[in-house]
Amino acid sequence: MPPNLHLLTATHLFLLLLLLLGIHFPIEATTGNLPLFAEAPAFRNGKDCPKPSDQSIIHIAMTLDATYLRGSIAGVFSVLQHSTCPENTVFHFLATHRRAELRRTILTTFPYLNFHLHHFNTDLVKGKISSSVRRALDQPLNYARFYLAELLPTTVHRIIYFDSDLIVVDDIENLWRINLNSHVLGAPEYCHANFTHYFTTKFWSHPMFYNVFKNRKPCYFNTGVMVIDLKKWRTERYTEKLETWMRIQKRYRIYELGSLPPFLLVFAGNVEGVEHRWNQHGLGGDNVEGLCRDLHPGPVSLLHWSGKGKPWLRLDSKKPCPLDGLWAPYDLFRHGTLFVNI
Repeated sequence: MPPNLHLLTATHLFLLLLLLLGIHFPIEATTGNLPLFAEAPAFRNGKDCPKPSDQSIIHIAMTLDATYLRGSIAGVFSVLQHSTCPENTVFHFLATHRRAELRRTILTTFPYLNFHLHHFNTDLVKGKISSSVRRALDQPLNYARFYLAELLPTTVHRIIYFDSDLIVVDDIENLWRINLNSHVLGAPEYCHANFTHYFTTKFWSHPMFYNVFKNRKPCYFNTGVMVIDLKKWRTERYTEKLETWMRIQKRYRIYELGSLPPFLLVFAGNVEGVEHRWNQHGLGGDNVEGLCRDLHPGPVSLLHWSGKGKPWLRLDSKKPCPLDGLWAPYDLFRHGTLFVNI
């Protein structure tokens, strides 16, 4: 026996035996690397689709990180599966770390996907983020949507921004083609929501704050689904306007909901309304308990698990909500604990 063999634990010996037998754990189980996903089928354009060009390309932006990667993969898969012209869709992924690994994951899962991976430098938000009601809302990547105009090429004039916890069950072109009219941003609005809940008492007690909504009729909108005119955004320097409110928040503490309130402060009351079917949001419950919720009344084109509860976590825990079953068919995650090389 080699002199140090007696120092090995039973776990080490078990893993050594598995290696000798040619049996392997999934990568994430033993090394902490990214999870493995099944390869998606190739999705091709229908016969009536125009050839990809600047006029026919649909641009979609999403963030990529290890925590929400499973949700991002399902979201991409859902867009492709329901698109009439999937080859005319370009994805712009925004990532902070592990970009080489993330690129490899996208390439192996979607070998035919047209995509770009953009680096989001967290220094852009260093010292600007305030703590919120849920730690996940404080992550720098949550604020990447503020910087789409700077991160994406100037040749990209319009973008759809999607969160990583949603699936699309309609042709994405129907959302892409909406008329923004004179507005910079389009999203489903919810004017019945109590708008005062999105800001602190301090905000509503000082005219220097609440007068920002003077001559506006602000309505809540969820920033997980937005159509944005990047040309107008760049011209009117909206990133700077959002950053201004982040600096005010650091000093006065006027909200507690992460990256959402600055968007409301800048855009609420000046948003092109989109049909509610394009953001059936709140399926993850609230930001504290993440309890199960039902769909809002009406047709559905997009299901969004905003809130604390995520469908992949609830499914894995064997405690899913009823609507989590609608997300499951788009889950390409490779389940199981052992893979055998034959």
